[in-house]
Amino acid sequence: MKLFGKRTELRMTEGSIWKLLTLFSIPLLIGNLFQQFYNTVDSVVVGRFVGKEALAAVGSTANIINVLIGCSSGLAVGASVVVAQYFGAKDKKGVEDAVHTILLCTFGLCLVFTAIGVLMVEPMLRLMATPADVYEGARTYLRIYFSGISFTMIYDMGAGILRAVGDSRRPLYFLIVSSMLNVALDLHFVLNYGMGIGGAAWATVISQAVSALLILLSLSRTDEIYRLRWKRLKIVWPILKKVVLVGFPTALRMMITSFSNVFVMSYINYFGSAVMAGWAVYGKIDQFMFLPMQSLSLSVTTFVGQNLGANNWKRARKGIGVTTKMTVFATLALMVVVEIFAEPVVGLFTGDPEVLRYGVLFCRIVSPFYCICCVNQVLSGALCGAGDSLTPMVCMLSTFVVFRQVYLFVISRVYNTVLSVVMGYPAAWVLCSLLMLWYFKTGRWEKRARNIAAE
Repeated sequence: MKLFGKRTELRMTEGSIWKLLTLFSIPLLIGNLFQQFYNTVDSVVVGRFVGKEALAAVGSTANIINVLIGCSSGLAVGASVVVAQYFGAKDKKGVEDAVHTILLCTFGLCLVFTAIGVLMVEPMLRLMATPADVYEGARTYLRIYFSGISFTMIYDMGAGILRAVGDSRRPLYFLIVSSMLNVALDLHFVLNYGMGIGGAAWATVISQAVSALLILLSLSRTDEIYRLRWKRLKIVWPILKKVVLVGFPTALRMMITSFSNVFVMSYINYFGSAVMAGWAVYGKIDQFMFLPMQSLSLSVTTFVGQNLGANNWKRARKGIGVTTKMTVFATLALMVVVEIFAEPVVGLFTGDPEVLRYGVLFCRIVSPFYCICCVNQVLSGALCGAGDSLTPMVCMLSTFVVFRQVYLFVISRVYNTVLSVVMGYPAAWVLCSLLMLWYFKTGRWEKRARNIAAE
């Protein structure tokens, strides 16, 4: 059981910045890659062996799932920042109290999120104007998925704690195990037992349960200061306040953005199941395009959190610049691959010519804009690491939600085509990146971070 107890944390307050970011982000990148396998494998299996309606059904569930997962992920960011700052300051008691407060609250939220998830399925599907030939499959998948959402929340929060202390390796190992299990169960349930969409959903839930169990074992069997001791689970209110102050704006931003995407999906659904299926395939490729951004954004959150905890502002600023360059370079390389190989990649999901055509079109139109999106993702991660999650929330909600919804409302009445609707995404990315750059250039982020640190 060495895996669960050996020393794996990484202090980011000294040493080569780009090497530290690389060492920390590569396991995150690979881990996020395997994380994407969950729904991607579901989509590939049902798309190939059930049909385009099933593929559209699984694809249409993503935005609904992300409404709750976004909230969980946002709170995990808050938890990670608080733990990282205590760890950077070498505050043993602060780390211990933070870990036990965070996990106890997580267990309580699991019950709440499960109930909300199951109850919201049908209203959300109706809100999205889900076509009749897709509705039943989507409902089945969501009901099963939300019955096991607790496992996802536990894993996310536990992984956030490990990353806060510089350990990005063990979350990776656990994701590899659960992802491989998901592949095996998907094929087994769908092909051998003919369980269709329901089989794919159960495969995901079981795999997530395994990853949650592994993360809890890891935290409870370590000898480090962040060890989970079940008898010491309690809420330390000042720490909970810090987690909420950082995590709630991020959670609210992710929730509202995902909820607004439900309305965006209604514009896509207008064009029928073939376009829905093509958009579903693009959505899976989109998730992979975001991997470098997500991984390096999480890396800079931990980097900034630890360095500000150690009162090293100059190193924190330098790390933000290095991370931005690394992210743009990695995303550019991935964009070139997608542009060249869009057709065979989309072909992995479907053999339907119409679905293939739309999927390839969406990939090639949108992919050049990911390099611009890098800016807002990295700067958002840096601000969260500094304890300021309110500013990214305002910037992203004003662009990803308000601007995008206004754009779609207008364009659907003036020039209602598939491409005009799709362009709402890159337009919002560009605007958000410009806002975030302006904020950083003014130097206001540092003043706000110093005020937060002094509270």
